[in-house]
Amino acid sequence: MSLIARVSVLVLAVVLPALGQEGAPQVKAEIERLQKALNDRPISDKNFAGLASNTRETLDAATNALAAGRLYLSLEKLGIAESLFLGLRVASDNASVVKNGMPAFESRWGKASLALSALDQQASHRDWSHSPAAIQALSETSQGRTIPLLDGGRGFATATGPADGLFYIGQAEGEADFAKFAATLDVHRTKDASHFRSILPELKRLQDKTDAAFRPPQSIDLHSRFIALNSALKLAQELDARKFYAGALYEYLEAVRNYGMLTAKPLDATGQAGLRPALDAAGKKLAASSTDDSIAQLFVERAESYVHHADGSAPSADEWRSAKVILDQVLPAYSAAQSPAAPFEAPTAGKAVTITLVRWPYT
Repeated sequence: MSLIARVSVLVLAVVLPALGQEGAPQVKAEIERLQKALNDRPISDKNFAGLASNTRETLDAATNALAAGRLYLSLEKLGIAESLFLGLRVASDNASVVKNGMPAFESRWGKASLALSALDQQASHRDWSHSPAAIQALSETSQGRTIPLLDGGRGFATATGPADGLFYIGQAEGEADFAKFAATLDVHRTKDASHFRSILPELKRLQDKTDAAFRPPQSIDLHSRFIALNSALKLAQELDARKFYAGALYEYLEAVRNYGMLTAKPLDATGQAGLRPALDAAGKKLAASSTDDSIAQLFVERAESYVHHADGSAPSADEWRSAKVILDQVLPAYSAAQSPAAPFEAPTAGKAVTITLVRWPYT
């Protein structure tokens, strides 16, 4: 464990009781479980060294977020780490599957498919009537990733061999485990419930704007950003179709953030100085609301983590920009989504353009 992580754990032990956060001890215990699993049996495959390091860093970030009182951000980081951890574990612990080729892989895939399909059906009947919307959103989003990741694993195994496919099976199982974990958190909503609806009109508008923006040189220079943007839009549409409306809203807002980053300008010293108090004001406004705005709070927590590093280091230019986009674009998009949807009219001028970014799902 890094020095920063050890210090954060000590701080966490002191701060958690003072926070009085429901669910924080469960999140802390799950973070520590994964950290212990990585320490007790490290990922030895050199091909996965980078991902193993990323998993540890993400768990450290989850610890830091919890120590700072950012429960929803900590949970978001934990979900990312859980998916990576299971992906790495399944890929590195199945040498016999790799050795025995596609028949062995199909057997492993089939068992995973049966289990994950059953869990996917159960997820549609989870009772979220007493949970904060952010926890529902994170659980629904992870659940929505499971089957596409599983199917993607089979595609990779067919194209490049079982070793690549196993990682995606593990990721799918990690997403399902996290979705279950989030649903069991002992956190009770204390405000009026949010009323979710389909956000398909907003998704269609943002997809049209994305298609229009996908032009050289921007489409080349910001290709990875377009991939993240389209991935978020795709998942949001899938969640919306399943009536997982909390998850759909969360992914839509992530798409709004990615779209905003396409054109966001660097912040000068004056802009940076004004951003922190503006974020503080936004957080206080959400805290004072009588409605459960925890999905918006999650994005504010993320923005706060961008500009307030646990180790005291300076934010990067992209972190300043992303925090500004959350404040200026994501939060207004969240507020607009609380109102009835405006009618969507497909554009009539010009020819229709269809853009397909080929990439296996959500990674």
